[in-house]
Amino acid sequence: MLRKIYGLTAAVLLAMGLSVAAGAAFAQNAPVFKTKEGDFTVRDFRFQSGETLPELRLHYTTLGTPRRDAAGHVTNAVLILHGTGGDGHQFLRPQFADVLFVPGGLLDPARYYIILPDDIGHGKSSKPSDGLRMRFPHYDYDDMVTAEHALVTQGLGVDHLRIVMGTSMGCMHSFIWGEAYPDFVDGLMPLACLPIEIAGRNRIWRKMLIDGIENDPAWDNGDYKTEPKMGLRVATDMLVMAGSAPVLMQKEYPTRAAADKFLADFTAKELAGLDADDLLYQVDSSRNYDPSSKLGAIKAHVMWVNSADDFINPPELGIAQTEVKKIKHGRFVLIPISDKTHGHSTHTWAAVWQNDLAELLRETAKSGR
Repeated sequence: MLRKIYGLTAAVLLAMGLSVAAGAAFAQNAPVFKTKEGDFTVRDFRFQSGETLPELRLHYTTLGTPRRDAAGHVTNAVLILHGTGGDGHQFLRPQFADVLFVPGGLLDPARYYIILPDDIGHGKSSKPSDGLRMRFPHYDYDDMVTAEHALVTQGLGVDHLRIVMGTSMGCMHSFIWGEAYPDFVDGLMPLACLPIEIAGRNRIWRKMLIDGIENDPAWDNGDYKTEPKMGLRVATDMLVMAGSAPVLMQKEYPTRAAADKFLADFTAKELAGLDADDLLYQVDSSRNYDPSSKLGAIKAHVMWVNSADDFINPPELGIAQTEVKKIKHGRFVLIPISDKTHGHSTHTWAAVWQNDLAELLRETAKSGR
Protein backbone atom coordinates (compact mmCIF):
# COMPACT_ATOMS: atom_id res chain seq x y z
CA MET A 1 0.00 0.00 0.00
CA LEU A 2 1.15 3.55 -0.63
CA ARG A 3 1.46 5.88 2.33
CA LYS A 4 0.80 9.60 2.18
CA ILE A 5 3.86 11.46 3.45
CA TYR A 6 3.95 15.15 4.23
CA GLY A 7 6.93 17.29 5.20
CA LEU A 8 10.43 16.89 3.77
CA THR A 9 10.48 16.48 0.00
CA ALA A 10 13.18 13.81 0.33
CA ALA A 11 10.67 11.44 1.91
CA VAL A 12 10.83 7.88 0.65
CA LEU A 13 7.46 6.44 -0.39
CA LEU A 14 7.25 3.00 1.13
CA ALA A 15 5.09 0.10 -0.05
CA MET A 16 3.93 -2.39 2.18
CA GLY A 17 -3.60 -1.50 18.78
CA LEU A 18 -2.67 1.91 22.48
CA SER A 19 -4.70 -1.09 22.62
CA VAL A 20 -7.55 0.07 24.81
CA ALA A 21 -7.75 -3.36 26.37
CA ALA A 22 -5.04 -4.22 28.84
CA GLY A 23 -3.36 -6.47 26.26
CA ALA A 24 -3.09 -9.91 24.79
CA ALA A 25 -1.11 -12.68 26.46
CA PHE A 26 2.24 -13.64 25.04
CA ALA A 27 2.27 -16.51 22.56
CA GLN A 28 3.85 -19.67 23.94
CA ASN A 29 6.75 -19.42 21.52
CA ALA A 30 7.32 -15.67 22.04
CA PRO A 31 10.91 -14.61 22.68
CA VAL A 32 11.93 -14.13 26.28
CA PHE A 33 13.48 -10.69 26.65
CA LYS A 34 16.14 -10.04 29.25
CA THR A 35 14.89 -7.02 31.16
CA LYS A 36 15.90 -5.09 34.24
CA GLU A 37 13.40 -3.28 36.44
CA GLY A 38 13.89 -0.67 39.10
CA ASP A 39 12.53 2.35 40.91
CA PHE A 40 13.98 5.84 40.98
CA THR A 41 12.84 8.31 43.62
CA VAL A 42 12.77 12.05 43.00
CA ARG A 43 12.83 13.97 46.28
CA ASP A 44 10.54 16.96 46.81
CA PHE A 45 9.19 16.93 43.27
CA ARG A 46 7.42 20.19 42.48
CA PHE A 47 4.50 20.04 40.06
CA GLN A 48 3.39 22.77 37.63
CA SER A 49 0.38 23.35 39.90
CA GLY A 50 2.67 24.33 42.79
CA GLU A 51 1.90 21.11 44.66
CA THR A 52 4.79 18.99 45.87
CA LEU A 53 5.40 15.34 46.68
CA PRO A 54 8.17 14.47 49.16
CA GLU A 55 8.98 11.30 47.24
CA LEU A 56 7.96 10.67 43.65
CA ARG A 57 8.55 7.02 42.70
CA LEU A 58 9.26 6.30 39.04
CA HIS A 59 9.28 2.67 37.99
CA TYR A 60 11.11 1.61 34.84
CA THR A 61 12.13 -1.36 32.72
CA THR A 62 15.25 -1.48 30.56
CA LEU A 63 16.67 -3.76 27.89
CA GLY A 64 20.25 -3.74 26.68
CA THR A 65 23.26 -1.81 27.92
CA PRO A 66 24.24 1.84 27.47
CA ARG A 67 27.24 2.47 25.24
CA ARG A 68 29.45 5.54 25.54
CA ASP A 69 31.73 7.34 23.14
CA ALA A 70 35.29 8.46 23.89
CA ALA A 71 33.96 11.51 25.73
CA GLY A 72 31.73 9.37 27.93
CA HIS A 73 28.42 10.34 26.31
CA VAL A 74 25.73 7.69 25.86
CA THR A 75 25.16 7.01 22.16
CA ASN A 76 22.53 4.25 21.96
CA ALA A 77 19.69 5.12 24.37
CA VAL A 78 16.09 4.93 23.16
CA LEU A 79 13.22 6.17 25.34
CA ILE A 80 9.79 4.68 24.60
CA LEU A 81 6.76 6.31 26.23
CA HIS A 82 3.39 4.65 26.78
CA GLY A 83 -0.16 5.90 26.39
CA THR A 84 -2.89 6.89 28.82
CA GLY A 85 -3.58 4.06 31.25
CA GLY A 86 -0.61 2.01 30.05
CA ASP A 87 2.86 1.29 31.41
CA GLY A 88 6.29 0.37 30.11
CA HIS A 89 5.47 -3.33 30.01
CA GLN A 90 2.98 -2.80 27.18
CA PHE A 91 5.95 -2.63 24.78
CA LEU A 92 6.95 -6.20 25.63
CA ARG A 93 3.83 -7.52 23.90
CA PRO A 94 4.36 -9.51 20.70
CA GLN A 95 3.01 -6.92 18.24
CA PHE A 96 5.75 -4.53 19.36
CA ALA A 97 8.61 -6.46 20.95
CA ASP A 98 8.59 -9.43 18.58
CA VAL A 99 9.12 -7.00 15.71
CA LEU A 100 11.59 -4.49 17.16
CA PHE A 101 13.42 -6.12 20.10
CA VAL A 102 14.31 -9.48 18.55
CA PRO A 103 17.88 -10.23 17.34
CA GLY A 104 18.40 -8.23 14.18
CA GLY A 105 15.34 -6.07 14.88
CA LEU A 106 15.51 -2.31 14.47
CA LEU A 107 15.81 -1.85 18.23
CA ASP A 108 17.73 -5.01 19.04
CA PRO A 109 18.86 -4.69 22.70
CA ALA A 110 22.25 -6.00 21.61
CA ARG A 111 22.70 -2.59 19.94
CA TYR A 112 20.39 -0.24 21.81
CA TYR A 113 19.68 0.65 25.43
CA ILE A 114 15.89 0.65 25.67
CA ILE A 115 14.21 2.62 28.49
CA LEU A 116 10.54 1.92 29.24
CA PRO A 117 9.23 4.14 32.07
CA ASP A 118 5.93 3.92 33.94
CA ASP A 119 4.78 7.53 33.91
CA ILE A 120 3.48 9.43 36.92
CA GLY A 121 0.08 8.03 37.84
CA HIS A 122 0.64 4.80 35.92
CA GLY A 123 1.89 1.26 36.47
CA LYS A 124 4.16 0.92 39.49
CA SER A 125 5.00 4.63 39.69
CA SER A 126 3.45 6.97 42.27
CA LYS A 127 -0.29 7.41 41.71
CA PRO A 128 -3.48 8.50 43.52
CA SER A 129 -4.52 4.96 44.47
CA ASP A 130 -1.37 4.61 46.58
CA GLY A 131 -3.35 6.37 49.31
CA LEU A 132 -3.62 10.11 48.65
CA ARG A 133 -6.59 9.71 46.29
CA MET A 134 -7.77 13.18 45.18
CA ARG A 135 -5.13 14.76 47.41
CA PHE A 136 -2.46 13.48 45.03
CA PRO A 137 -0.86 16.38 43.11
CA HIS A 138 -2.71 17.19 39.90
CA TYR A 139 0.01 16.34 37.43
CA ASP A 140 0.03 17.31 33.76
CA TYR A 141 2.06 16.33 30.69
CA ASP A 142 4.82 18.84 31.47
CA ASP A 143 5.24 17.26 34.92
CA MET A 144 5.42 13.82 33.35
CA VAL A 145 8.12 14.84 30.86
CA THR A 146 10.11 16.56 33.61
CA ALA A 147 9.96 13.33 35.61
CA GLU A 148 10.96 11.27 32.56
CA HIS A 149 13.98 13.52 32.07
CA ALA A 150 14.95 13.14 35.75
CA LEU A 151 14.71 9.35 35.45
CA VAL A 152 16.83 9.27 32.30
CA THR A 153 19.54 11.67 33.52
CA GLN A 154 19.67 11.30 37.30
CA GLY A 155 18.30 7.80 37.67
CA LEU A 156 19.98 6.06 34.73
CA GLY A 157 22.90 8.37 34.01
CA VAL A 158 21.99 8.89 30.37
CA ASP A 159 23.03 12.28 28.96
CA HIS A 160 21.73 11.87 25.41
CA LEU A 161 18.93 10.01 23.65
CA ARG A 162 19.17 8.62 20.15
CA ILE A 163 15.39 8.37 19.80
CA VAL A 164 12.33 9.33 21.83
CA MET A 165 9.35 7.30 20.64
CA GLY A 166 5.88 7.59 22.13
CA THR A 167 2.40 6.18 21.59
CA SER A 168 -0.77 8.24 22.11
CA MET A 169 -0.05 10.17 25.34
CA GLY A 170 3.60 9.24 24.86
CA CYS A 171 3.32 10.63 21.32
CA MET A 172 2.31 13.97 22.82
CA HIS A 173 5.14 13.72 25.34
CA SER A 174 7.63 13.28 22.49
CA PHE A 175 6.73 16.68 21.07
CA ILE A 176 7.23 18.21 24.53
CA TRP A 177 10.63 16.47 24.77
CA GLY A 178 11.69 18.00 21.46
CA GLU A 179 10.75 21.47 22.65
CA ALA A 180 11.95 21.27 26.26
CA TYR A 181 15.27 19.50 25.53
CA PRO A 182 16.11 20.36 21.90
CA ASP A 183 19.78 19.32 22.11
CA PHE A 184 19.19 16.13 24.08
CA VAL A 185 17.52 14.03 21.38
CA ASP A 186 18.52 13.04 17.83
CA GLY A 187 15.16 11.81 16.59
CA LEU A 188 11.51 11.84 17.64
CA MET A 189 8.91 9.28 16.58
CA PRO A 190 5.46 10.43 17.71
CA LEU A 191 2.86 7.74 17.06
CA ALA A 192 -0.88 8.57 17.08
CA CYS A 193 -1.41 12.13 18.26
CA LEU A 194 -1.62 15.78 17.26
CA PRO A 195 0.57 18.59 18.66
CA ILE A 196 -2.29 21.00 19.42
CA GLU A 197 -4.62 21.80 22.30
CA ILE A 198 -6.98 18.92 23.00
CA ALA A 199 -10.33 20.29 21.86
CA GLY A 200 -13.28 19.32 19.68
CA ARG A 201 -14.36 15.68 19.82
CA ASN A 202 -11.06 14.65 21.44
CA ARG A 203 -11.78 16.84 24.46
CA ILE A 204 -15.48 15.96 24.52
CA TRP A 205 -15.01 12.19 24.93
CA ARG A 206 -12.41 12.78 27.64
CA LYS A 207 -14.74 15.16 29.48
CA MET A 208 -17.58 12.64 29.18
CA LEU A 209 -15.35 10.01 30.79
CA ILE A 210 -14.37 12.34 33.65
CA ASP A 211 -17.97 13.46 34.21
CA GLY A 212 -19.15 9.86 34.22
CA ILE A 213 -16.87 9.09 37.16
CA GLU A 214 -17.45 12.30 39.09
CA ASN A 215 -21.24 12.14 38.72
CA ASP A 216 -21.46 8.63 40.16
CA PRO A 217 -22.63 9.08 43.80
CA ALA A 218 -20.43 6.15 44.78
CA TRP A 219 -17.34 8.13 43.76
CA ASP A 220 -17.73 10.26 46.92
CA ASN A 221 -15.24 12.93 45.79
CA GLY A 222 -12.63 10.24 45.33
CA ASP A 223 -12.89 8.75 48.81
CA TYR A 224 -14.89 5.69 47.78
CA LYS A 225 -14.66 2.44 49.71
CA THR A 226 -15.54 0.38 46.63
CA GLU A 227 -15.02 1.38 43.00
CA PRO A 228 -17.83 3.51 41.49
CA LYS A 229 -18.97 0.91 38.99
CA MET A 230 -21.49 3.01 37.08
CA GLY A 231 -18.95 5.76 36.52
CA LEU A 232 -16.37 3.24 35.40
CA ARG A 233 -18.88 1.68 33.00
CA VAL A 234 -19.23 5.07 31.33
CA ALA A 235 -15.44 5.24 31.21
CA THR A 236 -15.06 1.84 29.57
CA ASP A 237 -17.72 2.78 27.00
CA MET A 238 -15.68 5.88 26.10
CA LEU A 239 -12.48 3.82 25.91
CA VAL A 240 -14.11 1.34 23.53
CA MET A 241 -15.10 4.11 21.15
CA ALA A 242 -11.79 5.98 21.40
CA GLY A 243 -9.87 2.84 20.50
CA SER A 244 -12.29 1.58 17.88
CA ALA A 245 -11.15 0.50 14.42
CA PRO A 246 -14.27 0.24 12.25
CA VAL A 247 -12.92 -1.96 9.45
CA LEU A 248 -11.16 -4.36 11.80
CA MET A 249 -14.09 -4.53 14.23
CA GLN A 250 -16.57 -5.21 11.43
CA LYS A 251 -14.35 -8.07 10.32
CA GLU A 252 -13.81 -9.53 13.79
CA TYR A 253 -17.37 -9.00 15.11
CA PRO A 254 -19.56 -9.47 12.00
CA THR A 255 -22.75 -10.33 13.88
CA ARG A 256 -24.78 -8.66 16.60
CA ALA A 257 -24.02 -11.54 18.95
CA ALA A 258 -20.28 -11.29 18.35
CA ALA A 259 -20.27 -7.51 18.88
CA ASP A 260 -22.32 -7.79 22.07
CA LYS A 261 -20.03 -10.49 23.43
CA PHE A 262 -16.95 -8.38 22.70
CA LEU A 263 -18.43 -5.44 24.59
CA ALA A 264 -19.47 -7.56 27.57
CA ASP A 265 -16.07 -9.27 27.78
CA PHE A 266 -14.18 -6.00 27.37
CA THR A 267 -16.21 -4.23 30.05
CA ALA A 268 -15.82 -7.08 32.54
CA LYS A 269 -12.07 -7.25 31.99
CA GLU A 270 -11.54 -3.50 32.29
CA LEU A 271 -13.74 -3.09 35.37
CA ALA A 272 -11.69 -5.73 37.15
CA GLY A 273 -8.52 -3.66 36.85
CA LEU A 274 -9.50 0.01 36.80
CA ASP A 275 -9.17 2.46 39.68
CA ALA A 276 -11.47 5.46 39.27
CA ASP A 277 -9.16 8.10 40.75
CA ASP A 278 -6.14 6.85 38.80
CA LEU A 279 -8.12 6.88 35.55
CA LEU A 280 -9.59 10.29 36.23
CA TYR A 281 -6.12 11.76 36.82
CA GLN A 282 -4.69 10.00 33.77
CA VAL A 283 -7.31 11.43 31.42
CA ASP A 284 -7.34 14.88 33.03
CA SER A 285 -3.54 15.24 32.75
CA SER A 286 -4.00 16.26 29.09
CA ARG A 287 -6.03 19.33 30.09
CA ASN A 288 -3.42 22.01 29.25
CA TYR A 289 -1.37 20.24 26.57
CA ASP A 290 -0.57 22.43 23.57
CA PRO A 291 2.95 22.39 22.06
CA SER A 292 1.83 24.00 18.78
CA SER A 293 3.44 27.40 19.34
CA LYS A 294 6.94 25.98 19.95
CA LEU A 295 7.19 23.33 17.24
CA GLY A 296 9.74 25.48 15.43
CA ALA A 297 12.13 25.05 18.37
CA ILE A 298 12.47 21.32 17.73
CA LYS A 299 15.94 20.47 16.39
CA ALA A 300 15.53 16.70 16.26
CA HIS A 301 14.48 14.87 13.12
CA VAL A 302 10.81 13.97 13.49
CA MET A 303 9.06 10.94 11.96
CA TRP A 304 5.43 11.45 12.96
CA VAL A 305 3.03 8.62 12.15
CA ASN A 306 -0.78 8.50 12.42
CA SER A 307 -3.26 6.02 10.98
CA ALA A 308 -6.30 6.99 8.93
CA ASP A 309 -8.73 4.96 11.08
CA ASP A 310 -7.79 6.73 14.34
CA PHE A 311 -10.94 7.94 16.13
CA ILE A 312 -8.92 10.23 18.42
CA ASN A 313 -6.86 11.86 15.63
CA PRO A 314 -9.03 11.76 12.49
CA PRO A 315 -7.06 12.71 9.36
CA GLU A 316 -9.93 14.68 7.85
CA LEU A 317 -9.13 17.51 10.28
CA GLY A 318 -6.03 18.26 8.21
CA ILE A 319 -4.18 19.42 11.32
CA ALA A 320 -1.08 17.26 10.99
CA GLN A 321 -0.42 18.36 7.41
CA THR A 322 -0.37 21.97 8.59
CA GLU A 323 1.52 21.58 11.87
CA VAL A 324 4.33 19.47 10.42
CA LYS A 325 5.39 22.46 8.32
CA LYS A 326 6.48 24.21 11.52
CA ILE A 327 9.07 21.50 12.25
CA LYS A 328 12.41 22.06 10.52
CA HIS A 329 13.20 18.37 10.08
CA GLY A 330 9.62 17.13 10.29
CA ARG A 331 7.88 14.43 8.32
CA PHE A 332 4.29 13.26 8.69
CA VAL A 333 3.18 9.81 7.56
CA LEU A 334 -0.49 8.89 7.26
CA ILE A 335 -1.06 5.14 7.15
CA PRO A 336 -4.15 4.28 5.04
CA ILE A 337 -6.85 2.04 6.46
CA SER A 338 -6.24 -1.62 5.74
CA ASP A 339 -6.59 -5.02 7.36
CA LYS A 340 -3.21 -4.27 8.97
CA THR A 341 -4.32 -1.16 10.86
CA HIS A 342 -5.94 -1.19 14.29
CA GLY A 343 -7.42 2.27 14.68
CA HIS A 344 -5.69 4.31 17.37
CA SER A 345 -3.94 1.10 18.47
CA THR A 346 -1.95 0.98 15.23
CA HIS A 347 0.76 2.78 17.17
CA THR A 348 1.69 -0.47 18.92
CA TRP A 349 1.62 -2.72 15.82
CA ALA A 350 5.22 -2.14 14.82
CA ALA A 351 5.11 -4.17 11.61
CA VAL A 352 2.90 -1.47 10.08
CA TRP A 353 5.37 1.39 10.57
CA GLN A 354 8.78 -0.21 11.17
CA ASN A 355 10.04 1.00 7.78
CA ASP A 356 9.44 4.56 8.95
CA LEU A 357 11.46 3.90 12.09
CA ALA A 358 14.24 2.47 9.93
CA GLU A 359 14.22 5.65 7.86
CA LEU A 360 14.44 7.80 11.01
CA LEU A 361 17.39 5.78 12.31
CA ARG A 362 19.17 6.15 8.97
CA GLU A 363 18.36 9.83 8.79
CA THR A 364 19.66 10.67 12.23
CA ALA A 365 22.79 8.60 11.67
CA LYS A 366 23.57 10.47 8.45
CA SER A 367 22.81 13.86 9.96
CA GLY A 368 25.22 13.34 12.83
CA ARG A 369 22.50 14.10 15.36
